[in-house]
Amino acid sequence: MTESALYLGAVVHARVRPVRHRLRYRMLNMLLDLDELPELGRRLALFGHNRRALFSFRDADHGDGSGAPLRGQVEALLRRAGLDPASGRIRVLCMPRVLGMVFNPLTVYFCHRADGALQAMLYEVNNTFGQRHSYLIPVTGEVRGVLRQRCEKRFYVSPFMDMGLTYAFRVTLPEESLTLGVDAHDAAGPLLFAAFTGRRRPLTDAWLIAAFLAHPLLAGRVLGGIHWEALKLWRKGLCLRPRPAPPAEAVTISSQGHGT
Repeated sequence: MTESALYLGAVVHARVRPVRHRLRYRMLNMLLDLDELPELGRRLALFGHNRRALFSFRDADHGDGSGAPLRGQVEALLRRAGLDPASGRIRVLCMPRVLGMVFNPLTVYFCHRADGALQAMLYEVNNTFGQRHSYLIPVTGEVRGVLRQRCEKRFYVSPFMDMGLTYAFRVTLPEESLTLGVDAHDAAGPLLFAAFTGRRRPLTDAWLIAAFLAHPLLAGRVLGGIHWEALKLWRKGLCLRPRPAPPAEAVTISSQGHGT
């Protein structure tokens, strides 16, 4: 049995200040073990690794964008954080390319030790201006239920959100279901809640066909939805924030994580 799988579910966003705004839409994510990618590309007719297919995953869509093997890039980041990647699994949760198109607002990497325990999370954030920044947060303690991690916002994402915010991540380890939540807080309290919840399905050609019929234009729907919701927020009176230069470092290494 492979570690890789589909997760079919929904994303919910809820803004609570200074105006209330809520949205919900269906979502498809793939959980891909980086070591399984070559075999998946050979076994599945509808999935390609670094090649064209109905669904595909390209290393160049992630990390530093160079197309270099993604596992090596993540291992180098773990070493920078003082961690030992050894032969531990690295699993990535993201939207795949569909008909050659993709946009991932957030890609999440589960980085394990050789004994299987989770040792770090890597949160890779893309904005609609073609920029990317990642947050690497080591995991302290055993994760038995929900993993909770925090970091300071360093990267401009929404034109309606200030920079001086804190992100709070809530993650359940991928099993039959998966939840990934991100909350944004300022000094006065919560501003935004967002979460993806999905149910696991096997990564087979039959399920890929079913997923395509349910999500035929995934990237366009996500990008279109982002801009449509931005227009509605602007009409509700929110002001645009100026976009600063991206951080000098492509990755922020934090230390505010624990399991519960």
